[in-house]
Amino acid sequence: MAADKKWLFTLFFAAFTSFLLFLSMISSFLSSSQKPFSTLRRGVNYPPAFAYYITGTKGDVGRIYRLLLAVYHPRNRYLLHIGTGGSDEERRKLVDLVENVGVIRDFRNVDVVGKPDPNTHMGSSGVAAVLRAVSILLKVDKGWDWFVCLSALDYPLITQDDLSHVFSSVRRDLNFIDHTSDLGWKEGQRVLPIVVDPGIYLARRVQIFHATQKRTLPDAFKVFTGSPWVTLSRSFLEFCVLGWDNLPRTLLMFSTNLILAQEVYFHSVICNSPEFRNTTVNGDLRYMVWDDPPKMDPLFLNTSGYEQMIQSGAAFARQFRENEAVLDMIDEKILKRGRHRAVPGAWCTGRKSWFTDPCSQWGDVNVLKPGRHAEKFKESMNSLLLDWKSQSNQCR
Repeated sequence: MAADKKWLFTLFFAAFTSFLLFLSMISSFLSSSQKPFSTLRRGVNYPPAFAYYITGTKGDVGRIYRLLLAVYHPRNRYLLHIGTGGSDEERRKLVDLVENVGVIRDFRNVDVVGKPDPNTHMGSSGVAAVLRAVSILLKVDKGWDWFVCLSALDYPLITQDDLSHVFSSVRRDLNFIDHTSDLGWKEGQRVLPIVVDPGIYLARRVQIFHATQKRTLPDAFKVFTGSPWVTLSRSFLEFCVLGWDNLPRTLLMFSTNLILAQEVYFHSVICNSPEFRNTTVNGDLRYMVWDDPPKMDPLFLNTSGYEQMIQSGAAFARQFRENEAVLDMIDEKILKRGRHRAVPGAWCTGRKSWFTDPCSQWGDVNVLKPGRHAEKFKESMNSLLLDWKSQSNQCR
């Protein structure tokens, strides 16, 4: 009798496993069989598109992949980068993960940098990496409106439908960049010291080293500083990369020997340019919590700060430890995102269940369906735009 029960249990388990495999095959077939019939529409009469540069280092494959799914939309463009600290095996693994997502495979809007760039945290190689990323994104896609720089330690607080909905009412030449000319203590500790970033000329990762002399403040232009996390317009970045004016190159040379050049370069270029200085909205759209006095990096966020995060009206938050529990809360309560799945938007038309991905099928990718969290972000955006219109905080 015991042997019969054991045999029946084995048979039932095998049948159940086969059923799950069958469902998995059906789901995989659905996600890989549908080709995009919805033409991407770009321009002022359609929702804006974003070019995301997501960067990480050794051990960040899982983080980058999760962040990609959390900010994915077929209308956007994505460039993923694992710096020289990571291995080619990690890059191949990231490529495999990306190619296994049916909608990404069909829309072909995600690329992985094959030849990595060095990214010394304190040096100027980070600026070079960002400028290269912009150049690639300008070459592979002619239609995006804003460039968003994220790291593997970031995570969104709203859906892409929310983001695009709010940005639909924003002038597409505006740049969201936290900036100031009041250098304060940064003048003596960040701007005047001369440093060399070995990441520019050495293959191995080496920290910056300091020169014994210091420079004086320039008088040919004014130095601005601020948050390195920016959301910049396509028109401004074309100015920086294609360069019909020598200002971007002049400031790139000046920034080469700066500590934390990413906190100076774009800020100084835009605020010294007559064409773009009035397009600066003074905010980085990020939620961060700092020590008092602030250290080099913000504090790590966790579940205790969840309510403050969602009430902040920010589009993104940083920084998070890998697989932090609060990320699961954001996925469940805000993004409505299943494990290893993209955030569902108005474009997703598939049935939602525990074994099927609603984004395995799609309709018109040019329509949006903002959720309730878009309202907080809209309030924050309106406040920033009101400040911008008053001209009380532009490049001063």
